[in-house]
Amino acid sequence: MAQRGIREYDAKRLFARYLPDYLEDFSYKGEIALVGPDTDLEALAKVNPWLKAKKLVIKPDQLFGKRGKHGLVLLDATWDQAVSYLKKNIGAEVTVGSIEGRLTYFLIEPFVPHKEELYVAISSDYDGDNIYFSHQGGISVEENWDKVVQIHVDILKGIDQVDFKSKLPKNLGDKLTSVEKFIRALYKFYASLGFAYLEINPFTFENDCLVPLDMVAKLDDAEEYWQRKTWAGLQFPEPFGRTLLQEEMFVKELDSKTGASLKLTILNPMGRVWTMVAGGGASVIYADTICDLGYGLEMANYGEYSGDPNTEETYYYTKTILDLMTRYKSPESKILLIGGAIANFTDVANTFKGVVMALEEYQQRLVDANIKIYVRRGGPNYELGLKLMRQLGERLGVPIEVYGPETHMTRIVPLALSGRSN
Repeated sequence: MAQRGIREYDAKRLFARYLPDYLEDFSYKGEIALVGPDTDLEALAKVNPWLKAKKLVIKPDQLFGKRGKHGLVLLDATWDQAVSYLKKNIGAEVTVGSIEGRLTYFLIEPFVPHKEELYVAISSDYDGDNIYFSHQGGISVEENWDKVVQIHVDILKGIDQVDFKSKLPKNLGDKLTSVEKFIRALYKFYASLGFAYLEINPFTFENDCLVPLDMVAKLDDAEEYWQRKTWAGLQFPEPFGRTLLQEEMFVKELDSKTGASLKLTILNPMGRVWTMVAGGGASVIYADTICDLGYGLEMANYGEYSGDPNTEETYYYTKTILDLMTRYKSPESKILLIGGAIANFTDVANTFKGVVMALEEYQQRLVDANIKIYVRRGGPNYELGLKLMRQLGERLGVPIEVYGPETHMTRIVPLALSGRSN
């Protein structure tokens, strides 16, 4: 499972749409609007008439926190003030912590005057989930963490077995019952919609109506297939300060058109160690091994291909990596690790046909870049796949070491880094 952050806009959109399934008398309207670089503001105001009728809050919505402390939140603003703020700040470069990035997306919602600020969060661990609550939420909740109550939800017993009344602070007064019902409903919402982390800090009450003022959320992307209806229209944005390269965008587009999984992240385009690993778990293990052996700074990319991609898809994926790998010359030889575990259903021969096609196309560039290739693979038709790679090595003029499932999965990593054979 990968925990992937989502925009506050999407978190509140899901919250407004689905929490009423678990909580009676829930009246949060979900009046929110997302503004991006290409948004027509006047058209947006026509679709959302409340934008011109209410005082507003405007803040960046790009997966980073402490927006108020960085002076990036506009409060109690009119629509004209909001438009002026957006025109000034969309496209502006800012530094958040040590990360530099460009502001591109903003959330607009009604301004809610309030005195009371409460905090609630839910996170998952190996034996269940943890709920955190404090009646002193807001920007200083971390400084008052001793006021936070932690409630564990056992994975087998579930939320209905938890005694909240004895754990929640008594100074909630007449709101104790309302808060208890809300937390129970929030947990069911969290579990049903595939969340891996959810934080509302703060939330408050306006005329006895619960209002989430600020939300942070991460989803378990392994749930994407099962949640395709509830997550409809949701996109996973890149982290703040991260701009996709053209090649990364190409692979992302390729991935969106197949039932297989194709992922690529460029870490260091000048790096010597390149990987093309089959399987998400295997890609993590290979990356860890490279770093453990002291070559983390030389690691050029991270990614995986899995889910039985066809020959054409594997060809384009391999070609993209080879193009990047041979673009810059290095005084030392470069290494390409084509590895993976023993596949369950991916046809190794079919995928390696695509790999061979790409390697043949880039033969001269591989020779010029002094590239050495190490292969380790197992699974359906692996014998034929490895035979194709060995035959390719004989005619390509590029050193290729080929190993099967009799060799430990990551054994090719120290062999490649030391320049030795098994």
